[in-house]
Amino acid sequence: MPAFELKSRLFLDSENIIMKRNTIFIFFLLLALTGSPLQAHARTSPRKASDILTTAQKVNTYFMNRYQDPTQPTFVKKERSSNLWTRAVYYEGLMALYEIDKNPEYIDYTDRWAKFHQWSPRNGVNTTNADDQCCEQTYLERYVQSGGQEKIEKVKENLDLQMASGKHTYWTWIDAIQMAMPLYAKYAKITGERKYLDYAINSYKWSRDTLAGGLFNKKEGLWWRDKDYVAPYKETDGKNCYWSRGNGWVYAALVRVMQTLRKNDKDYQFLKRDYLLMSRALIKCQRKDGFWNPSLVSSSYEGPETSGTSLFLYGMSWGVQNGLLKNRSYRQACDKAWKAIKSTVHANGFIGYSQGTGKDPAAGQPVNSTHIPDFEDFGTGCFLLGAAGYARLIEYSR
Repeated sequence: MPAFELKSRLFLDSENIIMKRNTIFIFFLLLALTGSPLQAHARTSPRKASDILTTAQKVNTYFMNRYQDPTQPTFVKKERSSNLWTRAVYYEGLMALYEIDKNPEYIDYTDRWAKFHQWSPRNGVNTTNADDQCCEQTYLERYVQSGGQEKIEKVKENLDLQMASGKHTYWTWIDAIQMAMPLYAKYAKITGERKYLDYAINSYKWSRDTLAGGLFNKKEGLWWRDKDYVAPYKETDGKNCYWSRGNGWVYAALVRVMQTLRKNDKDYQFLKRDYLLMSRALIKCQRKDGFWNPSLVSSSYEGPETSGTSLFLYGMSWGVQNGLLKNRSYRQACDKAWKAIKSTVHANGFIGYSQGTGKDPAAGQPVNSTHIPDFEDFGTGCFLLGAAGYARLIEYSR
């Protein structure tokens, strides 16, 4: 049998010779252009990742244009220095964006801010408040990127002073786990001194298991916000009150700490179990439109909310990329979550549906597309974390 006829049978009915020849020609033309059908599929991924990056850049440009001087304090009811936790979370997101977009303007903006605050925690090195310490995570990021002992000297002083107290009872609200636990873990990795990680893990366990009977409901895989919100705290519909962004803080913190550890490390394995419990719980309460409600399992305050959804996208994207979340449904959850938060971005880069500061689903309501939260910075940081995490997942999937 002629070789041409043998190839032809791969495509169309043998009676239509002309159509067979055209099909073969097109097929081999595609091979020449792409190398293989798999490569042709892969080449769609960078364009999709580029779309994600374009959206993240728009959001960040809006913020940097609105707050052109990063040293200026905030004025929400009262004056606060610009290294408070809300701004510190923004810089976490900016550093994540920098990982996929090496724009020197991001570093200049960050260093102007950090140098102004003398690479020090808010309220000085004696602080034990996790909110004050959050900014130090970015100081460590910049140290890893470019060196400079001045970037970490006050971090060490601050952490050593807190550890010297011998107390692990400072993190009385779950937001604190994100504000401070990754700081200790990152510093432990930089210095090679395990004591900093040990302190963080012991503090985490106290919040998790001891404070008010334990803030982590292991049976449901979700967290009460603080000692005032443990069982039997309920929403008006009788269901448990689990605040979206509060759980998002913990979820992101678990990822940011696990990133510093080897997979066979005992603390990695311990945190991984909590991460998987949370992942299973979170995917069950994701809305069909990709968002999570401010109150995760309740009908109270139903509606889109960007900051919590962004944090869950950040955490799940990392889990899928690193093989911890293998079920295809988690990838679909990430796809839906990105589509959801992208839909909140206005033409000028403003993010809608972002809940302001508070400690429960009721805070800052009603949340809608044009709602301006009391602080825009931390919501922007959450969005950038989610976008950057999802972009890396897309690249990984190529």
